Amino acid sequence: VIPHEMGTGGGLATVVFMLLSEPYWDHHIPLPKLGPLHSRLVTAFVALICFINSYDGDFVFDDSEAIINNKDLNPDTPLSNIWKNDFWGSNLNSNSSYKSYRPLTVLTFRINYLLAGGLHPIGFHVLNIALHCVISVLMIDVFAILIGGLVHDGRGVKLNLSPKASFLAALFFAAHPVHTESVAGIVGRADLLCALFFQLSFMVYCKAFQGGDKKFSVLWIFSSILLCAVAMLCKEQGITVLVSENMYHLRELQIGGLVSSGLLMRLALLFLGGSFLLYARWRIMGTGPPSFTEVDNPASFAENVILRIVNYNYYYSLNAWLLLCPWWLCFDWSMGCVPLIKSATDWRIVWPLLLWCCLMGLVYQALCSQDSNKRRTLTFGLVLLVIPFLPASNLFFRVGFVIAERVLYISSAGYCLILAYTVGYCSCNWKKHKVSAATLTLLCVNVARSAQRSQHWRSEQSLFTSALSVCPLNAKVHYNVGKNLADRGNQSAAIKYYREAVRLHPKYVHAMNNLGNILKERNELKEAEELLSSAVHIQPDFAAAWMNLGIVQNSLKKFDEAEQSYWNAIRFRKKYPDCYYNLGRLYADLNRSIDALNTWRNATMLKPDHSLAWNNMVILLDNTGNLAQAELIGKEALKILPKDHTIMFSLANVLGKQEKYKESEGFFLNALKINPNVASCHGNLAVLYHRWGKLDLAKRHYELSLRLDPSAPGTKENYNMLKRKLKQRQRTVG
Repeated sequence: VIPHEMGTGGGLATVVFMLLSEPYWDHHIPLPKLGPLHSRLVTAFVALICFINSYDGDFVFDDSEAIINNKDLNPDTPLSNIWKNDFWGSNLNSNSSYKSYRPLTVLTFRINYLLAGGLHPIGFHVLNIALHCVISVLMIDVFAILIGGLVHDGRGVKLNLSPKASFLAALFFAAHPVHTESVAGIVGRADLLCALFFQLSFMVYCKAFQGGDKKFSVLWIFSSILLCAVAMLCKEQGITVLVSENMYHLRELQIGGLVSSGLLMRLALLFLGGSFLLYARWRIMGTGPPSFTEVDNPASFAENVILRIVNYNYYYSLNAWLLLCPWWLCFDWSMGCVPLIKSATDWRIVWPLLLWCCLMGLVYQALCSQDSNKRRTLTFGLVLLVIPFLPASNLFFRVGFVIAERVLYISSAGYCLILAYTVGYCSCNWKKHKVSAATLTLLCVNVARSAQRSQHWRSEQSLFTSALSVCPLNAKVHYNVGKNLADRGNQSAAIKYYREAVRLHPKYVHAMNNLGNILKERNELKEAEELLSSAVHIQPDFAAAWMNLGIVQNSLKKFDEAEQSYWNAIRFRKKYPDCYYNLGRLYADLNRSIDALNTWRNATMLKPDHSLAWNNMVILLDNTGNLAQAELIGKEALKILPKDHTIMFSLANVLGKQEKYKESEGFFLNALKINPNVASCHGNLAVLYHRWGKLDLAKRHYELSLRLDPSAPGTKENYNMLKRKLKQRQRTVG
């Protein structure tokens, strides 16, 4: 404790803990000295303008799996499922699960879904932007503690001895473009929530020492561990806050030079808490760590240990470069985007060497500098830079990516702290107006780049296209551009990108599958068959490719091969209603009516709202003369799909053939209420009225049918027959 002199006015003494001296370089920071409220408002405003243009963006990239296709967001799904499934909605015990256990993040998605009344992306984006603003504001307090220590006045109010430095570091953090993926991409919510509770855990931990080093509060320390657990339930990276708190006290030991019993007690509590959380996390993983492929992380599959180490370090250098120069940003860095270093003659080996030279220089200054402020700031900057990155470093386990910008969200705070110190140091030793201009330019460039990058994240088209110039060797980039083009109906352009994806990665089975589907629709069946056959040869358990191969073989009249392909698909995916539906179509083509009905029934059992399977059952029973059974199936289907106009149409035809004209009319009219522009429905209703003797109504619906489709088969002939009958009736009446 370092008491300050009391003023003549008899004011309260200031009490300072864990403080060497006020950071002298803070006064030289080229920023105006704002009050706590104003500095927070400015930081929040900068964070807001960087990413506000993403507020009305679409669901993009991983959002489709984590949000759109994730049944755990649906209010009809039991809430307990979020505690049993991973981030993507898969059961944690499944071998296909990535083991990313983030139930609290999924819970916030579910709340967004409930508040918006469905999958409307605006609410999701707005919350992400708000979280980034809050985190950026809280960074002022975190940086103040790391730079100036824990300082309280006599009333217990925390003081900020580095207002300019902490403000500048928070501005750098708020505007860093590498955060775009976490803020503008909705799945980045996991990183935002993790960072928020990381901060809260650290600040609550520091609150434990408000009464002094020897009177620390065990309750606050347990609260910090609890908040760490919450951070882990948002994203696994949250555990690193306990390591950071341990490093905070090791720095205290470096300053004080003595090991107190209180310090040992705190370290023991953090160690026990962290060990318990890690054990609980391991138990939750169930079947063990996730399995990834060579495509996800090629360096981790290199046979030579030296090559693995070299490439890991090259990845680290690329992450560092994204912090230093966040211009080359990409939504995905796998599949050839970063070719492996395989030889000592590869010039890229310079970058890991340069990275370690810089790190060693910083470590030396953090440990050996005569300037205690420099030692403190650089130490905590390095801790915050390195420790949160460790789970993504491949040191403890294999990760499923090469580079992921989102994992730098917390680590970037350490970089921003070191950068703020650098600005302060330069201001002390160089011409201040030049440093001011350089700092302002850097902030403006970062704000502009963040705004530009968040614009890319507004839609999949702009996001995927922006990656072509950054990672032209990435097969997944070409695949996603092709998929986006195909979804928008531009199949010709999609083919070009799918072909390039397959060229870059000849074993890219998903690109082969999608390309095969497009070629099938364009009736280029031979090439489609070759591509799909290659896909299932490379990945024999690729159920979707087996089914698509069956469809192509069916079109080529290779019925035996098609049947076998369908059964292979079902063997690898037991619950595959679409495959049962297509298999039923094959059986119908082969006049195996009973087999067709059985497979379509299987499809409806697996997927009760499978409209096509229900409708085909009604049509097949109608065509085979089983009208009573067709009626039962149609009415059963409408109990599940009460607004399906196609089933109403088919059922109305069945009832009409049974001369149940009134009931048939009702289903026809209901179908036309839902979709009034179906020529065949008007035509068949006209036939019903024609048979029923309601000739004027028949005439009206024949005319409506021909107006919608002048070439409707049979309708013109029936209409002419009706006109002759009407003329004959008129003559008879006359």
